[in-house]
Amino acid sequence: MIEIIPAIDIIDGKCVRLTQGDYSQKKVYNEDPLEVAKMFEDNGIRRLHLVDLDGAKAHHIVNYHILKNIATKTSLIIDFGGGLKSEGDLEIAFENGANMITGGSIAVNNPEIFERWIQKFGASRIILGADFKDNKVAITGWLESTEKEILPFIHDWRKKGVQKVICTDIAKDGMLKGPAIELYKEICQHDAGIHLIASGGVSCIQDVEELADADIPGVIIGKAIYEGRITLKELLKFL
Repeated sequence: MIEIIPAIDIIDGKCVRLTQGDYSQKKVYNEDPLEVAKMFEDNGIRRLHLVDLDGAKAHHIVNYHILKNIATKTSLIIDFGGGLKSEGDLEIAFENGANMITGGSIAVNNPEIFERWIQKFGASRIILGADFKDNKVAITGWLESTEKEILPFIHDWRKKGVQKVICTDIAKDGMLKGPAIELYKEICQHDAGIHLIASGGVSCIQDVEELADADIPGVIIGKAIYEGRITLKELLKFL
């Protein structure tokens, strides 16, 4: 059964969504992220993808107080990402209730540090954030592109112990035009046993069903929920 993971992205303490990772295309959906998290929990959701977009820009954790508020007032299992660059950032995240953290830019710019995190905190708590556009890895809250190809990038980290990866197609993120299912299938075939969490482009319940049929382990859903294209009731059959 595919794991359903709603997303809450934070800017200025508010629940927002970007389009294709563009900070200038920001839409505020709720002033109170805790209210959104409680709504998810009340509808049977167990997991949450919480992204500190302020932290991604600032290159260090910023919205840890929101993380703590959600972690202490819900029972959601939270993976937290955005701007985590040091062991101190991770300790703050874990101390404030994160069950897992996601690291993307750090895995590109400082792979030795990211590998040390896996060894120290355990592969079950460290998720590789492999965001891409045109099959090239993107970093720094999607503000920078690299020359790294997505498949070998994931494969190299798989060999270093990574068990879980969130793979986001930036070109599709927030566009509601369907996920990159064929690429996700290719990744899972290329690295058997990887816990791939698909992200970007999910527009309707049929997209979720297609990902489930393709045996993709998890899916992050953001804008489709906030825009009412997927209802939490429709997701019940996957929970």
